[in-house]
Amino acid sequence: MAGEQKAKGKKEQAKGKVKETVGRAVGNESMEAEGRLEQSKGDARQAKEKAKDVFKR
Repeated sequence: MAGEQKAKGKKEQAKGKVKETVGRAVGNESMEAEGRLEQSKGDARQAKEKAKDVFKR
């Protein structure tokens, strides 16, 4: 279960980075902002799962 959530976090981070880059390239500020938001969500998910791992030990 935790591995699944970590993978989902990585996916969100990567997808967000792509959106941000494409948004910047085409001059679409809203797409760029969406990308940053997705990256943040992925970062938060990763941090949550890492914290869970620390407390499991």
